[in-house]
Amino acid sequence: SSGGGGGGGGSSLRMSSNIHANHLSLDASSSSSSSSSSSSSSSSSSSVHEPKMDALIIPVTMEVPCDSRGQRMWWAFLASSMVTFFGGLFIILLWRTLKYLWTVCCHCGGKTKEAQKINNGSSQVDGTLKPVDEKEEAVAAEVGWMTSVKDWAGVMISAQTLTGRVLVVLVFALSIGALVIYFIDSSNPIESCQNFYKDFTLQIDMAFNVFFLLYFGLRFIAANDKLWFWLEVNSVVDFFTVPPVFVSVYLNRSWLGLRFLRALRLIQFSEILQFLNILKTSNSIKLVNLLSIFISTWLTAAGFIHLVENSGDPWENFQNNQALTYWECVYLLMVTMSTVGYGDVYAKTTLGRLFMVFFILGGLAMFASYVPEIIELIGNRKKYGGSYSAVSGRKHIVVCGHITLESVSNFLKDFLHKDRDDVNVEIVFLHNISPNLELEALFKRHFTQVEFYQGSVLNPHDLARVKIESADACLILANKYCADPDAEDASNIMRVISIKNYHPKIRIITQMLQYHNKAHLLNIPSWNWKEGDDAICLAELKLGFIAQSCLAQGLSTMLANLFSMRSFIKIEEDTWQKYYLEGVSNEMYTEYLSSAFVGLSFPTVCELCFVKLKLLMIAIEYKSANRESRILINPGNHLKIQEGTLGFFIASDAKEVKRAFFYCKACHDDITDPKRIKKCGCKRLIYSKMSIYKRMRRACCFDCGRSERDCSCMSGRVRGNVDTLERAFPLSSVSVNDCSTSFRAFEDEQPSTLSPKKKQRNGGMRNSPNSSPKLMRHDPLLIPGNDQIDNMDSNVKKYDSTGMFHWCAPKEIEKVILTRSEAAMTVLSGHVVVCIFGDVSSALIGLRNLVMPLRASNFHYHELKHIVFVGSIEYLKREWETLHNFPKVSILPGTPLSRADLRAVNINLCDMCVILSANQNNIDDTSLQDKECILASLNIKSMQFDDSIGVLQANSQGFTPPGMDRSSPDNSPVHGMLRQPSITTGVNIPIITELVNDTNVQFLDQDDDDDPDTELYLTQPFACGTAFAVSVLDSLMSATYFNDNILTLIRTLVTGGATPELEALIAEENALRGGYSTPQTLANRDRCRVAQLALLDGPFADLGDGGCYGDLFCKALKTYNMLCFGIYRLRDAHLSTPSQCTKSKKSSSVHSIPSTANRQNRPKSRESRDKQNATRMNRMGQAEKKWFTDEPDNAYPRNIQIKPMSTHMANQINQYKSTSSLIPPIREVEDEC
Repeated sequence: SSGGGGGGGGSSLRMSSNIHANHLSLDASSSSSSSSSSSSSSSSSSSVHEPKMDALIIPVTMEVPCDSRGQRMWWAFLASSMVTFFGGLFIILLWRTLKYLWTVCCHCGGKTKEAQKINNGSSQVDGTLKPVDEKEEAVAAEVGWMTSVKDWAGVMISAQTLTGRVLVVLVFALSIGALVIYFIDSSNPIESCQNFYKDFTLQIDMAFNVFFLLYFGLRFIAANDKLWFWLEVNSVVDFFTVPPVFVSVYLNRSWLGLRFLRALRLIQFSEILQFLNILKTSNSIKLVNLLSIFISTWLTAAGFIHLVENSGDPWENFQNNQALTYWECVYLLMVTMSTVGYGDVYAKTTLGRLFMVFFILGGLAMFASYVPEIIELIGNRKKYGGSYSAVSGRKHIVVCGHITLESVSNFLKDFLHKDRDDVNVEIVFLHNISPNLELEALFKRHFTQVEFYQGSVLNPHDLARVKIESADACLILANKYCADPDAEDASNIMRVISIKNYHPKIRIITQMLQYHNKAHLLNIPSWNWKEGDDAICLAELKLGFIAQSCLAQGLSTMLANLFSMRSFIKIEEDTWQKYYLEGVSNEMYTEYLSSAFVGLSFPTVCELCFVKLKLLMIAIEYKSANRESRILINPGNHLKIQEGTLGFFIASDAKEVKRAFFYCKACHDDITDPKRIKKCGCKRLIYSKMSIYKRMRRACCFDCGRSERDCSCMSGRVRGNVDTLERAFPLSSVSVNDCSTSFRAFEDEQPSTLSPKKKQRNGGMRNSPNSSPKLMRHDPLLIPGNDQIDNMDSNVKKYDSTGMFHWCAPKEIEKVILTRSEAAMTVLSGHVVVCIFGDVSSALIGLRNLVMPLRASNFHYHELKHIVFVGSIEYLKREWETLHNFPKVSILPGTPLSRADLRAVNINLCDMCVILSANQNNIDDTSLQDKECILASLNIKSMQFDDSIGVLQANSQGFTPPGMDRSSPDNSPVHGMLRQPSITTGVNIPIITELVNDTNVQFLDQDDDDDPDTELYLTQPFACGTAFAVSVLDSLMSATYFNDNILTLIRTLVTGGATPELEALIAEENALRGGYSTPQTLANRDRCRVAQLALLDGPFADLGDGGCYGDLFCKALKTYNMLCFGIYRLRDAHLSTPSQCTKSKKSSSVHSIPSTANRQNRPKSRESRDKQNATRMNRMGQAEKKWFTDEPDNAYPRNIQIKPMSTHMANQINQYKSTSSLIPPIREVEDEC
């Protein structure tokens, strides 16, 4: 068989009969033959007997005859390279030898001279040493000059400077250009005669090699070791490619020779790409290295085969050559390395076959090792490793952090909800782990709006890939179920630092698990909550929601449903789910108010929106005279709507809220169907003129303090326009004489530093004496002493420095610890029992966030509910540092699973029992994460109690717990809630349980009919307000992105008034700081709060029996400035009497039943506080309550009439439970409203 590609090619040996047409025969007799046969014979014979010096036959071009005898000159080209290489090598070795000998000799002579100097040192004078010093200075100067030149050359070729990089890249590019010229010349004979002045490629190649020669000189000068430099691959390439070019010019002939060695320059390709900052990752550098080595070796070996096969063997007189193109040789080498060996092309010459033998050994090894590794690197390239291409006119956000199937699906479900306006935002997920198949399928289902890229936000390169600098915002998701919350928060803080370091102006919304870790965000210089940066603290909001449920049961469910995007699910059956889902489908939206509302008071606008537009407005964004913004929840009637006021609405979708923006008095006054309120082209003169004056004196003048009619600062023409406005929209019968006083008091508060992008203030002044009729507690006169209670000595620190929370001096934990007997003797009642599971190693859950809303300063001190913690004292000691400044806090060391401990704290008399656990995330099995909370809840529900309250009342009136005796004003029910006579079973104890795993909610209520796969918000415990899970807070991420005011409003409602200023203060001291009462801090107390009022008696008793919700809303708003936005009543109570439910097409208003309590968002002035305490919520000890809602537009109208309950009927209520839902805007309200 033949070598090279001869594996399988042994049977296809071919005799080469190629005769070059340009071979010149030197036999004179052969040219004169008469016949072809004799000519061939004679020619053959003469060739054999030709003298040896004429035996070489070379190909030449007939166009440029350069040698009449056709003698080959390849040896001259090769000799030039060999002489250059070995000559230089000899010189270097000779120089090193001489230098070594000189060093040895000088070393010996130096020792002799040194000995002489020592012996004759005393006889020598300083003058004899001067010539030697001059000689040394000359040598030093010479060395310095050589060093400078060497350093300069090193800088020129080192690529450390711009010049060096340009030079290195240029040399590589010219090397590739020389290789391309070789590819072109490879189609010509190996050796040919060419004129330098006419051959264009030879001229270009000559210019290239001149440059290579100069670069070789620079490299030689900069080299530290000249010998190793001489033996480098690049130097060898220059030796065998540069000198032959000069020989070609001298001989006027070209030899293809070893110019293929230029392919070895491809090995430096990865270095060049690194110089150009194209290759940055180790995998890409390794891949390019393997490819460049493989290709350069392949092309170089093909060039050698092409040379020897087209030239032939010298000892065979070059007669065994064969004509192969260069690309055929490339093909031959590939099939040889791959061990295929087709046999169609193979090496014929001895040199070629010998080379193939050795090349197979190295080439096969290289092919077997390099190719699989190259394929592996290419295959392992990140599937999601590209870069995001921004779409013009379309915003995008970057979502990172904890990216899992659950977190992403929950986020996308809320972010891309259909109730929002068209979401023209693309979501880019960035995570360092590739998605699994389920998550990948989720991304594919949303491929039009979702993209995923693999990377880390801690890597600036990955941030550049997702175009973070042009992103609208960056959202960071947290792992709510991690075992170490502090470590998770630290990771997210590092993500924030990395993103802000890359682009300080990017808006970041991040989830935080622990409240105390929010302080670290304030240390980031570019973190600015005024510009939209937000930290959603899950512990703060979760415990805040639970705390609000302690004040008004079910409020956590209602608020959670407010910011969660859920579609309306229509149910035909008349069950609690039907009415509950109607409220769940409502969300909170913001919209700018129409100019038709300008100049009207908030209650007037709220009533108009409710009656006319079927919208429920609960708050506005107020801009003070210095253009600083505050969010005011249900402000009083002294506040007038400004131009461009932002309103907060509760509606089913964003389109409904547009009515408030499009409403026009002239065009829509007679429209009864709110759906017909669309954009109109009406432009009224009155509002255009008022906008010129910017409405700075709309309600009253800030300069003169008088109303607009009496203001001398305003022109008469504008005053006439105001008169026209008030005739068009008559205000409520409210005096505005004290308007300036109210506004001045409002403006005298501490100035807010909020920007229009973020707001954190809430509240409003209600100092107008005529704002509403006064409602007393029990007597027609005010309770004596209330003024003194409100105006205590200002030198006593009762509140924190901001005036937002009740405060007391720090107390040692030993002073608040109760033993079981002490707790039993205290006879606690109307308190809050917090059952906490935790130990010394548990993660802190931040109990301060639970206590702060219960200690808000808008409550009187006597209204504060006593808080009793039942749990491990070791855990509570770790939390106590953040709790020791709050009054009315006690601790009972024990366990919530001990019934003796629960009876000691009178759990049957508490207003709310909260069950928390700090051990939930330490368990891997999700089903067991909530085992402690579930066991404690079931333990309490199974307890039985005696009628101890009746015994106490019979024996000693003095021991009656506060809130139980209705005869004493001081013991009257607080918060509008009336204490039930007695609880004999634990089922009736109000409980709210915190859950980690949503599916575990099915274990809380054993007699419910919830399916295990039912979503959390559809389950009875959550609807009743007895269970809360942190997962419902996931919706706040998207809600905050679309409207950061929503988070501010929720935080204001939930935390009791926590502000960014307070958070900064806590970050400094990790505790509340007491402060003296000042007018500014006392003004902070005057803010709205949520209350739960009974409809059984009190001012709304006439509506408690079959009243209309619209009547209730209007009466509460007009008469008491209260905003009723929810109803909490018995679940399915109306089904107990078949004749109680009738339907009418005339009205779709929800009617109340005597067991109904309404949810009021109300002010806290002196009058309103008295009103609240006079109203009562009948908790109906054996039953729970429900938030009731109205039907949507397409629902069948109903009119529910419920008869007053008899005693027998009240006893039957035991079988019913309650749900909590949201009151939607009423679509059709009776005309009486």
